[in-house]
Amino acid sequence: MSGNTFGTQFRITTWGESHGPAVGIVVDGCPAGLPLSEADIQVDLDRRRPGQSKVSTSRSEEDRVEILSGTFDGRTMGTPISMIIRNKDAISSAYDAIRNTPRPGHADYTYQAKYGLRDHRGGGRSSARETVGRVAGGAVARKLLAQDGIDVVGYVTELGGVRSSISSISAVPAPSLSISDLRSATESNPVRCPDQKAIALMLQAVEVARKEGDSVGGVAEILAVGVPPGLGEPVFDKLDADLAKALMSIGAVKAVEIGAGVECARMRGSGMNDPLAFVEGAEGKVGFETNNAGGILGGISTGAPILCRIAVKPTPSIPKRQRTVDLVVGEDAEIEIKGRHDPSIPPRIVPVAEAMVALVLADHLLRQRSARLMD
Repeated sequence: MSGNTFGTQFRITTWGESHGPAVGIVVDGCPAGLPLSEADIQVDLDRRRPGQSKVSTSRSEEDRVEILSGTFDGRTMGTPISMIIRNKDAISSAYDAIRNTPRPGHADYTYQAKYGLRDHRGGGRSSARETVGRVAGGAVARKLLAQDGIDVVGYVTELGGVRSSISSISAVPAPSLSISDLRSATESNPVRCPDQKAIALMLQAVEVARKEGDSVGGVAEILAVGVPPGLGEPVFDKLDADLAKALMSIGAVKAVEIGAGVECARMRGSGMNDPLAFVEGAEGKVGFETNNAGGILGGISTGAPILCRIAVKPTPSIPKRQRTVDLVVGEDAEIEIKGRHDPSIPPRIVPVAEAMVALVLADHLLRQRSARLMD
């Protein structure tokens, strides 16, 4: 099975299935000497961990990470970093009744069509459980980026049709909230929305859908600040192209926008273009008056905050009766999905999306260091 490795100089390979003994990741290309401990990784894994609120699955996993290689005396050695997270609360019997009936909205049918067989327990490799490894790898990338003053934060801006008034689309030179305040406001509630006025309405929308045996989707933004100008490899490895690939590789994501995104199609050039100006008090430093470009021009970072936006589909596993087919009998069928599933994906996708953005930035940061003679 190909396609399990991502990145060029900072590379990750994830492995494992939802109901297998464990999931994990190998990180290759991390420079030697970076302080790194299991506690550093656990912080982000705890944010992604299931069973924390009414808007997440009731599956209860500790998600305790073990670093198996790549560190010594609390520092990276420049060798592959292997990490494992053991599965402890999988209930495979809930999937026995739907072994031969692909779930609508899932990858059940496409995996069967591609490989001729699949692990039906919880979706196997196509399960969101695979993202545990991504988050662990993203935590390593975060540590590396922090050395250069780069920070990444994500938050929900829409859930179940309820829209937040907080967006960083015009965040220059920084968002309206400081990064620390933005992160604090986001992590203080179960829907991970920094807009206090929208939280109750979002929770209500999730609960209404849950009572009706349904689910809701939403939108999340990921903001990266402190990114220096010059990151990105034209022509095919543009920074925004790699970010789009990284975010689209998350199973529930159906669309990605950078900066103004699709709204640029409704703008004129005079409105879309971000005027340049020298930054007052910083001799020779160039800045931008707006940030419709989302911090990227020509596939290369501008030094302005990088803003990505993802559209996340509703959870496909719902208890409502749905139409499908029986692959063994060869007839149309109906399905009722049992088990434990998130009624809404966006709140738990935030740390996953942050991880993917951090991985791309870490990769391009290392690539840039080899692209020119540095002062």
